[in-house]
Amino acid sequence: MTATAKVLFTGKTHTTAGRNGAARSSDGFLDIKLPQPHPAAENLFGAAWSACYLGAIQLVAAQRKVKLPDEAAVDAEIDLNHDGSAFFLRARLNVSLPGVERAVAQELIEAAHGVCPYSKAVHGNIDVATTLA
Repeated sequence: MTATAKVLFTGKTHTTAGRNGAARSSDGFLDIKLPQPHPAAENLFGAAWSACYLGAIQLVAAQRKVKLPDEAAVDAEIDLNHDGSAFFLRARLNVSLPGVERAVAQELIEAAHGVCPYSKAVHGNIDVATTLA
């Protein structure tokens, strides 16, 4: 990261624990009850990552002048695992780009991992399987 990097957005949330636990964003866009930290954490991570990744696919497609269908979608599955000594995550991102030639779609989803900040953040830290429906 360079000193000249421009902040595009800062997400600010406040999360509380317990029976009445919740997470709220400062802008009011997110307001969710979290009586248990899991599976909420995995679901929220999956939603955030898949939204970012879909945006990266759209950016890569626009750069390559590929028209994406309105039905473009990413289904994320985030597994919380425990091997007896540590907790860790595994992820599956299942991408649907109906109407896009399969070889082109495959190139888009692979290139998107190099653009998506979530994909870059987890690279090498989480076992990720990306499939094209």
